[in-house]
Amino acid sequence: MFIFIVILENAMKDQRIGRAMGVCKKVVSAFSYSWKKKRELKDVQKRMNLPEHSLKTECPTRWGSRQAMISRVLEQQKAIADVLYNDTKNRHLTPSWQDIDVLEAINKSLSPLVEFTDALSGEQYVSVSFVKPTLHLFNTSILAVQEDDTDLAKSIKQKIVGYLNEKYNDAPTQELLDMASALDPRFKLTYVSEDMRGSIEKRLSSEMKTVMEKASERAVTPADDTDAAAATAPKKKKALGSFFKPVTEGTASTSTALQPDQDKAIALELQSYLQAGTLDTEADPLEWWKVSQQFYPRLSNLARRYLCIPATSSSSERVFSTGGNVVTCLRSSLKPDQVNRLVFLAKNL
Repeated sequence: MFIFIVILENAMKDQRIGRAMGVCKKVVSAFSYSWKKKRELKDVQKRMNLPEHSLKTECPTRWGSRQAMISRVLEQQKAIADVLYNDTKNRHLTPSWQDIDVLEAINKSLSPLVEFTDALSGEQYVSVSFVKPTLHLFNTSILAVQEDDTDLAKSIKQKIVGYLNEKYNDAPTQELLDMASALDPRFKLTYVSEDMRGSIEKRLSSEMKTVMEKASERAVTPADDTDAAAATAPKKKKALGSFFKPVTEGTASTSTALQPDQDKAIALELQSYLQAGTLDTEADPLEWWKVSQQFYPRLSNLARRYLCIPATSSSSERVFSTGGNVVTCLRSSLKPDQVNRLVFLAKNL
C-alpha cells in the first residue's frame, strides 16, 4: 500500500539504517545469484539446526517485503556468517554487530505493522471501522516507546506514529472514521473522542431522518400514480358526512403532526442501539446487522452505506495487478469486454 511505503521511506531516513540496509541487500543478492552459496547455506543450516529457509529479496512495490527480508537475515545470521567466513571475496559482506543491532531495531518496529496492514487490506470483511481502533492501538501499545527500546527504535516508532496521526488528522477523514466505527456494533462510540461524541450522534440522527424521508418519498410515488388514475375516473358526489371532517386530517397537517413522532422514533432507535452491549470483536458485524435490521431499520441502512468502504487501496491495486497479468504482449488483441470477464474470473478464483 502506497501510504505505508511513504511511512517506511520517512522512518528510514537515517545514516545508520542506510548502511545496514545496504549490507543486508548485498548479502541477499550474493546468495540469490550463486547456486554454490545456496547449497553451502543449506548445509550450514542443517549443521546448526536452523530452519532451512531461503533468503528473501525486497520488492520496491511491496513495503512488507523489506521487513520480511530483514527478519530472514536475522534468523539466518549465524549461517550467513559461517558461509561468508570461508569466502575470501565476499567476507566483507558479513554484517557487523552494529548492523545487526540496527536491523533488529527496524524489525522490532516494523513487524507489528505487517500483521495489521494485512488485516486492513482484506476484501471479504468490514475493514474501515478498524482504522480508528488500530490507530489507538498503535499509539497506546504496539508502537508506544518502551523503556528497553534503543534510541533508533524509539525514533522509528515516533516517526511512524507521527506520520499516521498526521495523515488521518483532517476533520472530514476523522468524521468518516468516527461514523464507520460508531455503526460497527463491535466498537460503537468506544474509540470516538469525548468531544466528538455529541456531533457524531447528531449526524447519525440527521442521516437517519434523511433515510426516513427518502423512504417516505419512495412509498408515496406509487400512490401518486393511483391518484392520477383515480382523477380520470368519474367523480362521485360528496356524502353529507364529508363536510364535517376536521381540517387537521389534511396532508400538510398530518405531516406536521407526525414530525415530533418521527424525531422521537429516531432518538429512541439511536439510544437503544448505543446503550445495547457491544458485539464480540471477532464476530461479523454484517451478520449482526442482517439479524438486527428489524430493530434498527434506519441505522441498518446507514451501516450498509458506511461499512462497505474499504480501509485501504489494496483492492484497486490488486485489480491493476490482475489486469497486468491478463493483458500481456501475447494477448494485446483482447477486446475490453473479454478483459473485464477475465479480470473478474481471476479475482474470484
